[in-house]
Amino acid sequence: MNILVTGGSGFIGANFIHYLFKQESFTGNILNIDKLTYAGNPLSLIDIEEKYPQRYFFEKVDISDADGVMDVFQRFAPDMVIHFAAESHVDRSILGPKDFIHTNINGTFNLLEAARSIWQDRNDVVFHHVSTDEVYGSLGETGYFVEETPYDPRSPYSASKASSDHLVKSYFHTFGLPITLSNCSNNYGPYQFPEKVIPLMVTNMLDRKPLPVYGDGMNVRDWLYVEDHCNAIWEIVTRGRRGETYNIGGNSEMKNLDLIHILCELVAEEQGISSETLKDLITFVKDRPGHDRRYAIDCSKIKRELGWQPSVDFREGMKRTVQWYLSNQEWIESIRTGEYINWIQKNYEER
Repeated sequence: MNILVTGGSGFIGANFIHYLFKQESFTGNILNIDKLTYAGNPLSLIDIEEKYPQRYFFEKVDISDADGVMDVFQRFAPDMVIHFAAESHVDRSILGPKDFIHTNINGTFNLLEAARSIWQDRNDVVFHHVSTDEVYGSLGETGYFVEETPYDPRSPYSASKASSDHLVKSYFHTFGLPITLSNCSNNYGPYQFPEKVIPLMVTNMLDRKPLPVYGDGMNVRDWLYVEDHCNAIWEIVTRGRRGETYNIGGNSEMKNLDLIHILCELVAEEQGISSETLKDLITFVKDRPGHDRRYAIDCSKIKRELGWQPSVDFREGMKRTVQWYLSNQEWIESIRTGEYINWIQKNYEER
């Protein structure tokens, strides 16, 4: 089996590639294509590249380049596409929405067109699109997102993902392209770029910098350990019904302020200091525009149809995550100093 992973050098994509190569039953090949923007770091996969040189391959490709995407499909002949590649930071989408339209919508279109052209009438293939619960909008204090929840995106990021979701579904209904789609809650775990809340807070704690909290800190998110997410995706593409959407949640709703308190406690425990020292760094800042109040996912469908459920509870997952960041300061430092960009230019620009 040849698997094309888009955005495999990013947070979830890199974890997915690590996850697959851990599975004894997986004997296929993976081609990772990634534009290597600021959030794509091939250092996250250097161990995979060294251990599986005959099965893991990387090419620097921008999915918004239609000719480049078609060329990859023609040469690699994938049997499966796992599409992670996306601009994914809400704050950045507010500051500069154009890149989100360019990559998330046009890039997805290019991939769908290439798959439709190369696969034609094959039904032993699948195109899996990885999306977000943010396409559903905002919840009140009660209720959950289900697969039938009407879309109501509130930011340029979520609007671009909603659009790409609709494109993927349309290719199933119009052209019969075998697709699956998943909408997940907030992921956490290793290899996450430190603009996102958990690695940002951990690195700020280590530097004793302020811990910025939007608004009153009462916004609620459901947290999903990234390895559980990877397992869910694999279950969907191997056993899920074609044309179907599956919501993936962690059953771990948490107010943002409570999340940061837990992180303070875990980091303090690892460093042998008082958690109050870190909690004193919490600084409330002006809320961002269009900040959804609450997300919460009902993942009954994937549990019922595929028997999947999260295996890592929130506290244990957070502890593993904190320990990973504390044990991989070199990885973090390469990002903060920009050294990983130099490494990319030296090792990947000519590929």
